[in-house]
Amino acid sequence: MEGYLESCDTLDARQFLLAVKRLADSLSYGMDRSPFLGAGIEYVQSRPYVWGDPVRSIDWRVTARTGKVHVKEYEAPKRMPCWLFVDTSASMTVASQARSKYAVAVHIAGGLALACLARVSPVGVVGAGSRDFRVEPSLSGAQILQWLHRLRHFRYDESTTLGRRIVELSPTLSSRSLLIVLSDLHDPAALPALKLAAQQHDCVVLYLQDPAERGLKGAGFLRAREAETGRAFVTRGRRAWLDPNTVAVDLRRAGIDCLSIETDTIFVPKLRSFFRSRNVLGRGAR
Repeated sequence: MEGYLESCDTLDARQFLLAVKRLADSLSYGMDRSPFLGAGIEYVQSRPYVWGDPVRSIDWRVTARTGKVHVKEYEAPKRMPCWLFVDTSASMTVASQARSKYAVAVHIAGGLALACLARVSPVGVVGAGSRDFRVEPSLSGAQILQWLHRLRHFRYDESTTLGRRIVELSPTLSSRSLLIVLSDLHDPAALPALKLAAQQHDCVVLYLQDPAERGLKGAGFLRAREAETGRAFVTRGRRAWLDPNTVAVDLRRAGIDCLSIETDTIFVPKLRSFFRSRNVLGRGAR
């Protein structure tokens, strides 16, 4: 594959596959239902409102009867199609640690895909970079392994197209689907596109961060330009480029569950807890 480099993940193909399968087993362990259930299409129950619930989910009938605000909970069918948006842009591949955001994203995408497959949920994937990468949802394990190995190759010059890919896919979906985004959200068009998609689909964001993005200590004021979008910006030391808490709150208001994952930390227990909470509560982790 000319022009592409092997992922910065040092695992060989066999070790990579074993790591992905271990993650899938961890995500599926102890789950009687799909770990990816969230706001779906089948009504389950009403529960008391908690801060962060979208206003559109309020159950006005129960609220009027009890005098306390309640919201409706829905369950998605096990066969709900799942689409994974994997950000393949340049900012994902550059790392200050041994593991890049891209390597973590591909690892997680593989684990989620196999876990969905175990719950008889078809899985598709979309690359959110310059290259044309889209695989329709399938229940074929062999197909998942094929696109996983293709994703292990990357370029350092891909621009981000996350927002555009979401906008392009949404109108083509004939039924409610689960959209899982694995990205560092450097595309300004991504959040508006996600909020629009969340009006019809169940959306989840796994927000990947490199430790260097949490602040530029002692750097003073810095003028820079993003390689992907060409957007110029000014930042300074001890100030994060994008506050993950602000992003999570903003997404949650739109009914989108968000989990921040740092590449220098152990993420598997956090990831499993996040999806388990969606299974039990029908909402994202708070």
